[in-house]
Amino acid sequence: MPERILVTCSSETIPGERIVFVHGLTGDREKTWTARGASEPWPKALLPSELPTARVLTFGYDAYVADWRGVVSRNRIGNHAWSLLTSLANYRDRDDTALVKSRERPEQHLQNILRSTRGIAFLGTPHHGAGLAHWAELLARAIGVVKQTNTEIVAVLQSESEVLARVQDSFHTMVIARSREGSGLINICCFYEELPLSGVGQVVPQHSAILPGYIPIGIHSNHMDMARFAAADDPGFVALTSDRIVLVPYTSNPDFVGRSGILVQLKDQLRHRLAQATGTSQARRSLYGLGGVGKTQIALAYAYWLQQTRPEVSVFWVHASSAERFRQAYASIAKQCQIPGYDDPKVDLLPLVRRWLEGKDRGRWLMVIDNADDTQVFFGRRAEPATIDTSGLEGKVGSYIPDCAHGSVLVTTRNKETGSRLANGKRPIEVGQMDEDESDQLLRAKLDDEELDRDELLVLSSRLEYLPLALVQAAAFIQENSISVSEYLRLLGQSDQQLVDLLSGEFETAGRDSETSRAVTETWILSFEQIQRQNAFAGELLSLMSLFDRLAIPSVFLSHYSKQQQDQEPRGEMQLTKALGALKAFSFVAEDKGHGFDMHRLVQLVTRKWLVRKGTIHLFATQAVLTVSHNYPYGNYDNRAICGAYLAHVYAVLKLEGTGSRDEGLAKGALLHRAAGYFDYQGQWRDAEGFLIQATNIRKELLGEEHPSTLTSLGDLALTYSNQGRWKEAESLEVKVGETSKRVLGEEHSDTLISMGNLATTYRNQDRWKEAESLDVQVMEAMKRVLGEEHPDTLTSMGNLASTYRNQGRWKEAESLEVQVMEAMKRVLGEEHPDTLTSMGNLALTYRDQGGWKDAEELGVEVMDARKRVLGEEHPDTLTSMGNLALTMGNLSLTYMNQGRWKEAESLEVEVVEARKRVMGEEHPDTLTSMNNLAFT
Repeated sequence: MPERILVTCSSETIPGERIVFVHGLTGDREKTWTARGASEPWPKALLPSELPTARVLTFGYDAYVADWRGVVSRNRIGNHAWSLLTSLANYRDRDDTALVKSRERPEQHLQNILRSTRGIAFLGTPHHGAGLAHWAELLARAIGVVKQTNTEIVAVLQSESEVLARVQDSFHTMVIARSREGSGLINICCFYEELPLSGVGQVVPQHSAILPGYIPIGIHSNHMDMARFAAADDPGFVALTSDRIVLVPYTSNPDFVGRSGILVQLKDQLRHRLAQATGTSQARRSLYGLGGVGKTQIALAYAYWLQQTRPEVSVFWVHASSAERFRQAYASIAKQCQIPGYDDPKVDLLPLVRRWLEGKDRGRWLMVIDNADDTQVFFGRRAEPATIDTSGLEGKVGSYIPDCAHGSVLVTTRNKETGSRLANGKRPIEVGQMDEDESDQLLRAKLDDEELDRDELLVLSSRLEYLPLALVQAAAFIQENSISVSEYLRLLGQSDQQLVDLLSGEFETAGRDSETSRAVTETWILSFEQIQRQNAFAGELLSLMSLFDRLAIPSVFLSHYSKQQQDQEPRGEMQLTKALGALKAFSFVAEDKGHGFDMHRLVQLVTRKWLVRKGTIHLFATQAVLTVSHNYPYGNYDNRAICGAYLAHVYAVLKLEGTGSRDEGLAKGALLHRAAGYFDYQGQWRDAEGFLIQATNIRKELLGEEHPSTLTSLGDLALTYSNQGRWKEAESLEVKVGETSKRVLGEEHSDTLISMGNLATTYRNQDRWKEAESLDVQVMEAMKRVLGEEHPDTLTSMGNLASTYRNQGRWKEAESLEVQVMEAMKRVLGEEHPDTLTSMGNLALTYRDQGGWKDAEELGVEVMDARKRVLGEEHPDTLTSMGNLALTMGNLSLTYMNQGRWKEAESLEVEVVEARKRVMGEEHPDTLTSMNNLAFT
């Protein structure tokens, strides 16, 4: 067979890729690729539909290593390789798109074949030898009809072949050198046969068919048929033409320009230049800088570059502006990739996705974590006792980022600290302003006019400090208002020269210079004033929204404000819709369906500075406090979801300085008290203490020390002391509150009875059983009269009395009351309400104390599992089964211990001790109790 290149099929248009098919030993230029019953090879029949612009070529050569018909070719493997190269070179000379000019030397001509190679797919290629060699030799010896074999090629195919080893070394060296020379990547994928050849077995075993560092993909066929596809839905054809996942929520940006230096850094640091360079640890890098400098656009451009040049690398995009957005992105990945268990509501998707991506058979992937601005979303927060931490409370999702050598992570963030921590301490890449050429290109692309004066564009770019977001907004303003660049420059020149800083104090921690760029401020202030002229209500909403947390601003906040009487009639839904539409049109706010509205950080800061300049920031600050206070409910089980969702806005408005009016002060006191209730529900007692101290002080000043609201705050403050094991402080405050409540509200007022019940609990915690019992009985009887026998507060008082009975060894009386309380709470509150679970835990303790180990265990397990679902694994109430401080897991382990099940008891006690140290502190009484239990075990 003559060794030459033939065109199998070609696009009628200018061809894109040129795909060369090279068959193996004993193969044929057409038969190798033709399925049984097919009239033509699949590269001609099927491939054009997948790659319509490709030109498909086949290389034929004398491929027989053994022949009974005549003399086989004596060419060595190297000879065949040289023939392939020269054939390709000759073809390129004849082709009208040849890259080599006639004056180039032949060696340079051949080297260009390597430079032009973009990808290689190996189908059953014996990189480390094959069973074919042994099979050919056995055939020759067994039947004696083979006239001649090419012993040199057969020898090369032996698994211990030195020639094969040299070929592999040379190949890897060539790929690395080619990439380092800047010729780009060669994308390589290795396919292996999954089925044996009848009577022979696997011709090329999997270990021989794959190359370390490249994607291995199995084809469910034997060696002879693995390259023969009958239809486009043939699994082998699908695997060959599609082997990666790309989950990027945005299309490629056709107007993206510049940033080449940063893209080069990413290619090197994320190890995407060298196809085989996965390394032994994960490559992580972060981009940081001010909002609007184009971090996301750079990440998007990189993702599409990777998709085009490294198609075997999957890409996953994760929104990380909040823990909820992070979880939503993981849920989308799980669903899109059909990860087993993704549709099970009981499965936690965060660890599910992490484990799936860490799997060794996942292949290489890149995860883009976009807008990772809040450190606490990923690593939790640090809070001091009795202080307000205004940074927000979100989960520690950083532990769910997959960590494996075959995956890489690219982070975009405004926070340098977050970027450094998410990149495992690697220095983040700072994204700064554009240069003159990049700004010029961006403006021309956005304004769609190549005839614009360069000097004018450079003046505009300079005034806007070369920031991409400012340039894009300027272009939008120019187009939407049909004005020229010079007219826009004139408007900029008319604005106030005392411009606000872009880099204000809030950005100093991000590592940015305090020298300011005034361009974004000028642009946005012009737009703010235009909006206000066109829709005054829109200007008010923008002002108000800038004082909340910038993410997930609830629409109910805006509806509440729109209904308030401000010097005019309340606005209706139509006015609200139009006002928000104006803000969205200018991209100052973005609607996140189901989560409210988001505001860009820079828009928020510039809006606040605009309010300062107008002298209205204190007025809107007061309105922001009133709005959040009105809409934030008292934190408890029923309101936990809305309290958690609005908490960031609580932090935001508590930092504001309003007009100092009485209404504002009362609203702030109420808000602090309600948020403290949420902290108490969450078991965050130090945070609750800090908020309650401030609420109490405000209410004392505005309402007086004996006002019912002041007494309520003082009573709740005493409860936080009790929860922290500070019983003397709790008792002192509870006695004071109880005496004042009796005098001011009356002895049987519900608030008075609650304060008395809390004092009884404090007595019980100090082992003062008789004093506790006396108060418990008094409170229970009064609550039955005042509130009714099945009121939740009445049931709680009955449960407290039962606990006092149990602590005195009066187990039958305790059990009777506890059963009654548990059954009533299930009816009134529901089976998984925290108070119901507390009553069940108390009953389990009473069973245990009476030696009812089996009943105690069953009830203890039920309570523990329910609390893990409802409250979380490290909530103090999950670690507690008696009131605030009895440890559920500890109770269960004591049950095991009393049954002689020491190993189970020890395992649970160790878990409890460690959890209590983390959650409550090493000196908390319950921590000490669990340590004592462990020592006893």
